[in-house]
Amino acid sequence: MPFGNLFRRAWSSEARLDDKTVVITGANTGIGKETALDLAKRGARIVMACRDMEKAEVALKEVTEGSGNQNVVIKKLDLSDTKSIREFAETINKEEPKLNILINNAGVMVCPYGKTADGFEMQIGVNHMGHFLLTHLLIDLIKRSTPARIINVSSMAHTWGTINLDDINSEKSYDKIKAYNQSKLANILFTRSLAKKLQGTGVTTYSLHPGVVQTDLWRHLNGPQAVIMKIVSPFTKTSAKGAQTTIYCAVAPEIETESGGYYSDCAPASCSQAASDEDMAQKLWELSCQMLSVSWD
Repeated sequence: MPFGNLFRRAWSSEARLDDKTVVITGANTGIGKETALDLAKRGARIVMACRDMEKAEVALKEVTEGSGNQNVVIKKLDLSDTKSIREFAETINKEEPKLNILINNAGVMVCPYGKTADGFEMQIGVNHMGHFLLTHLLIDLIKRSTPARIINVSSMAHTWGTINLDDINSEKSYDKIKAYNQSKLANILFTRSLAKKLQGTGVTTYSLHPGVVQTDLWRHLNGPQAVIMKIVSPFTKTSAKGAQTTIYCAVAPEIETESGGYYSDCAPASCSQAASDEDMAQKLWELSCQMLSVSWD
């Protein structure tokens, strides 16, 4: 269902996160900021990882004032540049004694063709490669902080996605919607592979569809697409409602031992057949390691 179950009872939980540390990418706007606000209210230490530090300062004020929690910090992170990712991870590893929850939330959507600093097509580069590298660089700290969770914000757009291993950067031909769908499928395949790699470590992984959310990610839609979104907008979610499934995956005690699953509307959901392809998940993992020049134990 494109808009999930509109009639499902709203999920809520009193779960606290005192003494827990959370890193959220793309936390200065949209569902990232709403997630930061909610988890700050639960008592967590929040690290808001943001590309635009001017916007991050404004968001920091909103989160600290809205939650009454002063244990919130902003750090510079540009997921389109592996140098920035490495610098951010080095800072976290040096300054944070633990990392209990990593929320890979940041993303770009249906943007014109562009490349990251390292030559990746922008959508696969930011949405998948950037978070793949970030997770890799923080994984030892996360493992030392168990029980811990890694959450990857995907989308129902993965349903229409295919992984093009021979042209992962869309250099032969570029369709911004196909490239976006590929990146969101990659999020789920990464989550599945990560769950297998981390089995028995006390670190669990989750991917999710936040819903069709009113967000500035829509800014790259063309005229006809924008018209369609305006028509369906009464059925879309606010950022606060769109953040609920991320929050669910971060705090719900009933899924603490689940790992590798896909969620929507604060409940387990079915993903596409392509998103369940273990062989493709492994191939994407190997290609990602190769392109980023990293090796996982």
